[in-house]
Parts: sequence; structure tokens; C-alpha cells
Amino acid sequence: MSSPRKSADSILRQEALGFSLIVVLSWAVEILHVPHLLFDEPSAPNWTRALLRTLVVIAVWIWVHVATKRLLRRLHELEEYLLICSWCRKVGYEGKWLTTEQFFGSKFHQEASHGICPDCAKKALERAGIGDNPADRPDPTTKVG
Repeated sequence: MSSPRKSADSILRQEALGFSLIVVLSWAVEILHVPHLLFDEPSAPNWTRALLRTLVVIAVWIWVHVATKRLLRRLHELEEYLLICSWCRKVGYEGKWLTTEQFFGSKFHQEASHGICPDCAKKALERAGIGDNPADRPDPTTKVG
């Protein structure tokens, strides 16, 4: 699967190719005297018309390019969100629901471990009736049982 950055670049390149083709065809129409052949206009090329057409196409191209770039950036941001079940905390990844450990193992090739963040540790200590006073805490080197 290609990276989102390569995909976005590919889309913008295709867009640029399309608009470039329109500009080239616009000039080719004047050089090949297509208006004269189809509409019986004077055979002399109308460079003002070709230039004006080119400027309009380039203005539209810039607008479309900027809008596409913004949309692709937003899409990339949305793709970065993790889908997490609010009930069991499993992660939705590539059509499967994985535990957090499985997700980190498959996505990052990293083993997961468990710990406790400072906020949760403080709450757990408060629930256990142990305050901020270090004297209230049990000695971690003492064996229990």
C-alpha cells in the first residue's frame, strides 16, 4: 500500500498534467487554425484569445490545486485518528478489532507493557487512603505475606 504522501503527490501530478494538457490544446487550436476550419474565422491565429484562455485555465488550476491540497491534508489528518471502541477499548485497524497490545505489535512492531500514569497513580493512592505524605506509603522493598 502506498503512503498517503505519495498518493497525494500522485493526485496533484495528475491534476497538473490535466491542466497542462488543456493549456497545450488551447495553443494547438490556434496554431492549427481550428477556428478557421470549423467556424470560418480568419486564418490568422488569435494570440489574444489563446493567452486569455491560458490565463483563465491557470487561474482555475491554481484554485483547484490549493483546494485539492487542503482536502488531501484534511483527509490525511482524519486518517491519522485511531478508531477505538468506547466499551472495550479495542482498536479498529484494517477492518479488524485488535486489543491495544495487538495493535501496537502489528502497527509498530513493538511489544507493549503496562504501567500507570502519574494521575492514575495519585487517584489510586487516594482511593487506598494513602496521602501525599511519603511516610504513609508502604516500603516497596518490604515483602508482603
